[in-house]
Amino acid sequence: MRLALLTDLHANREALSACLAHAEQQNADQYAFTGDFVGYGADPAWVLDTVMDYVLQGAAAVQGNHDYSVTHETRPQMHAEAREVIAWTRGQLNAAHLSFLAGLPLTEQRGNMLFVHASAFDPVKWEYVTGLEEAERSLKATRSRMVFCGHVHTPALYRRADDGRMGSHSPTPGARIAIKPQHQYLVIPGAVGQPRDGNCAACYAIYDDVTRELTYFRVPYDHGAAARRVIASGLPIVFAMRLIEGI
Repeated sequence: MRLALLTDLHANREALSACLAHAEQQNADQYAFTGDFVGYGADPAWVLDTVMDYVLQGAAAVQGNHDYSVTHETRPQMHAEAREVIAWTRGQLNAAHLSFLAGLPLTEQRGNMLFVHASAFDPVKWEYVTGLEEAERSLKATRSRMVFCGHVHTPALYRRADDGRMGSHSPTPGARIAIKPQHQYLVIPGAVGQPRDGNCAACYAIYDDVTRELTYFRVPYDHGAAARRVIASGLPIVFAMRLIEGI
């Protein structure tokens, strides 16, 4: 199995199209989407239609905090611009889209793999895994050897060794990372739809469970077109600028 891992799509049609095309070129044969299909971007309906098609073909999908917000009362913790996009997004979606988002699980288990948007420790708390402490808390909450998540828009990799020691790794795009069966890993591919590490290229990863290798990718796409869609939709210009600047 070559599993393509995509997260934080954020209604970015151009970025998702580029990543899916790249994954097909890399011979991906299964797909997992770890949440935040909507929010920030201008094409929530198209992105959801695409994800729903992949789920019908067997892809894994879990709910992100932006997905949750569309079908629930908006949380006061969200900043004003994000709340504005959530309200706009509701008006762009049909009943099937809303039903799909509302019915998404917070976690999905497949064999020794766990899919979650934020932390496996308390998925609905939407904790950001930004260091060893949060990563260890998430990994200790499950017996799964591989935990795939999103929420953090920067690629990262954490390892919990068989003796309990924690480590982290800064992945290099295109480099194959050997996955040791005795260790536990937490994989954050980075955001498809809104990267925030100063690089505007979209992020995703592929896990090969036969060769036991993990590869992170950066995929250039027409971020200018995606930004223009945001502006044309009347959404806050800050979200267009983020696509251009990668922050």
